[in-house]
Amino acid sequence: MSKPTIGFCGLTHLGLNSAIAGASKGFPMVCFDQDAELIVRLKQGELPVTEPQLDNLLREHRGNIMFTSDLNDLQKCDVTYVALDVPTDDEGKSDLTGIHALLKIVEPALRRDTVLVVLSQVNPGFTRALDRAVRPIYYQVETLIFGRAVERALFPERYIVGCADPTEPLPAVYRAFLEAHGCPILPMRYESAELAKISINMCLVASVCVANTMAEICENLGADWSEIVPSLRLDRRIGEFSYIAPGLGISGGNLERDLASVIRMGETCETDVGVVRAWINNSLHRKEWPYRALVKAVLNDNPDAKISILGLAYKENTHSTKNSPALVLLNRLGEKKATVFDPIVQADQAGENAIGSSSALEAANGADVVVIMTPWPEFREISAVQLAQAMAGKIIIDPYAMIKGEDARASGLTQITLGV
Repeated sequence: MSKPTIGFCGLTHLGLNSAIAGASKGFPMVCFDQDAELIVRLKQGELPVTEPQLDNLLREHRGNIMFTSDLNDLQKCDVTYVALDVPTDDEGKSDLTGIHALLKIVEPALRRDTVLVVLSQVNPGFTRALDRAVRPIYYQVETLIFGRAVERALFPERYIVGCADPTEPLPAVYRAFLEAHGCPILPMRYESAELAKISINMCLVASVCVANTMAEICENLGADWSEIVPSLRLDRRIGEFSYIAPGLGISGGNLERDLASVIRMGETCETDVGVVRAWINNSLHRKEWPYRALVKAVLNDNPDAKISILGLAYKENTHSTKNSPALVLLNRLGEKKATVFDPIVQADQAGENAIGSSSALEAANGADVVVIMTPWPEFREISAVQLAQAMAGKIIIDPYAMIKGEDARASGLTQITLGV
């Protein structure tokens, strides 16, 4: 049989990465969004999101993709995904208004035999409330990661599919699309699938909190966390791909949303969620690490020090600044100015006290201290010699050791990193 036509509705980060990856598997794609101006830009090859290799993938497989703002084009689809990004507020609560609105206009436009799949992350109980006799409805767990979305969309570890009745076989057209990715398919009831995503993120948070806590203890006892990590990765109970690199707390919005959801569900179910509150507190503590290091190493002796901050995104290879540690640091500096540089994020997104620069070395020029807040790959290419020559001072706060330690020392720089 010919490959089914797949629709993606909601062309934000989730929808675009998923659709373009699907097109690379040879499936015809209908990509719908109500924003006609966005559709024009997409037809011209202008993507509103930043992900490594996404532009190249779109160019290579453009022939398989129809970008449209016409609902009638959804009649071509055998399977249609609702894949709008779900925003969260400062308390980690999801705003599902956009998903409800998109479903309201999309579902009536579909053929009666079209399979409808909700890919956006929703609260437990959401999909069951949508279950109707009109058409098959499924919830598919998305596991894309900012900065690695293309890789995750092309090579998924597994597909978790929420069903009204997991004992019933998946529709042939839907299964054909999933099977093309060559990974296990795990059907389960709606509620289990919705909680599976949250459970995955809780395990990740637990690993992150262990690494952050123990790395900070290393810093105070003369140990080196990077020496300990290999012993953990070789333990089968922990594993090679564990989240055990120390960091600056939890950012990006998705993990925070799931922790907030668990607390709300736990309170409703009268379940002890004290450990989840502890993880949140640990994350808040870790976000203050750069400021504590800056005060101890520089500001106590030189309150008027000139500060340079490299990196504003919450992590590398993304434009997102949701709960970014760099913005937390800038906020802690109060009215104090700082020169900043990020390869993607503009300085005006960081507040009035951020002075933009066109390069990392320009931002560092004349600085008493340089703080490298985002582990952008290009920051690894910064010459320690040139950095030392550009700076007025000799201290770099480099949480992720973007500058090689031996190069920093040879250049006369004092480097402060996580876990050492």
